[in-house]
Amino acid sequence: MRLRFSKMHGLGNDFVVFDAVSQDVPLTPELVRKIADRRFGIGCDQVLLAEPARDLGVDFHYRIYNADGGEVAQCGNGARCLARFVLDQGLSDKQELIVSTALDTMRLVMRSDGQVRVNMGRPRLEPSNVPFKATVRAPRYRLLVADTEVEIGAVSMGNPHAVLQVGSVGVAPVETLGAAIEGHAAFPERVNVGFMEIVDRNHIQLRVFERGVGETLACGSGACAAVVCGRLQALLDDSVTVSLPGGDLEIHWSGGEQPVYLTGPAQHVFDGYIDL
Repeated sequence: MRLRFSKMHGLGNDFVVFDAVSQDVPLTPELVRKIADRRFGIGCDQVLLAEPARDLGVDFHYRIYNADGGEVAQCGNGARCLARFVLDQGLSDKQELIVSTALDTMRLVMRSDGQVRVNMGRPRLEPSNVPFKATVRAPRYRLLVADTEVEIGAVSMGNPHAVLQVGSVGVAPVETLGAAIEGHAAFPERVNVGFMEIVDRNHIQLRVFERGVGETLACGSGACAAVVCGRLQALLDDSVTVSLPGGDLEIHWSGGEQPVYLTGPAQHVFDGYIDL
């Protein structure tokens, strides 16, 4: 089976993107792991599919697979790449797209400067909706990890996030503590873990240990989750620059029931074929 693909990235968070509109892409977890392998495959953090729309008023269905083969419901950096991909491939000529995901729909807007603005929807804050095992909703939760107690914010942006405030992202134990929290029993579906350093009320530094992937250079939904948690803890204003190892994203959240908006670049790297 030979499949066409594009390699893309959003601030170094990299993707293999397939047109599943004009070709059949019957992925399995094993095939996703093979594609994502950086030594024996193409190499990526996530594999993305643009599929035919399943509902009226929707342009495409958007599917996301982590490098470990697991399918997830959200990826903000991937959504920006998907918007550029369907334009580059001639699948659409719209500058504004509506795409469905496993949980919701998203609005993607291509701006004249090449940036893509994504309506990420409303954050889910009730613990049961994250999902996170807690008796009541709160802006901060105490979590015992091994022999250490940490404070986290917990939110779903279509995928679960835990956010810790740290003094410096440069020395934060992202690999060890991130892995320990990712698989913590309090998160029944595992969790993405963000390490947030506050520069000022409109600027944060962030590193993210992604569920099923490990640390990535950027995480769009993680940037949104960090700003939501910072806003709920009265630490941030409604428009925030999030500086990740791969570059900057702009996040806006007015609070309450308002959606979170994510703006950033989407870069095409190359096209190719892979035999599976």
